[in-house]
Amino acid sequence: MAKKARRPATRAKSPKAAKIATPAKTARKSIAKRAAPRRVAAPQPKKASDVPSLFRLNIEVGNLDEAATFYGTLLGLDPRRQAGSRCYFTCGSVTLQVVDVSSAGTPHPAAKALYFVVKDLEAIHSRASALKALSRDDVHGAGGGAISVRPWGERSFYAEDKWANPLCFVEEGTIYPG
Repeated sequence: MAKKARRPATRAKSPKAAKIATPAKTARKSIAKRAAPRRVAAPQPKKASDVPSLFRLNIEVGNLDEAATFYGTLLGLDPRRQAGSRCYFTCGSVTLQVVDVSSAGTPHPAAKALYFVVKDLEAIHSRASALKALSRDDVHGAGGGAISVRPWGERSFYAEDKWANPLCFVEEGTIYPG
């Protein structure tokens, strides 16, 4: 049979040692608590392991064969066909997932441009031009499809695929981190 651990005896506090709260003391403490400014801890930066990282972007298209050719040519990459009417392009640490949704409906264009950083902006601009994919939109007073230095310092151009997915290509070394 196991013995129970013995607790040391505690001595009861004498009434003289106990603090007696009077209504006046309680009121002073209450007022002091209300008058003191609340201190809010500054948000701490997240540890690298806590920061979410983007690993895949999904865009919808209406014809996978055409999209694989378009993006393969534009990006200078070979598409990796996947099950489920899709293909992947590895773009650094992020995978561009191109999905053919024509069997379920009309492709929904990406809400905002997908931004790619590239070393040779002129080369990809030339390919986008050959694909007739340069944007015709005005971006901060300049043609979106033209290579230009944006007000925030990025050297870039905008393009669009035939399913209205907006794309932006930014020259490496000019990225504005915000």
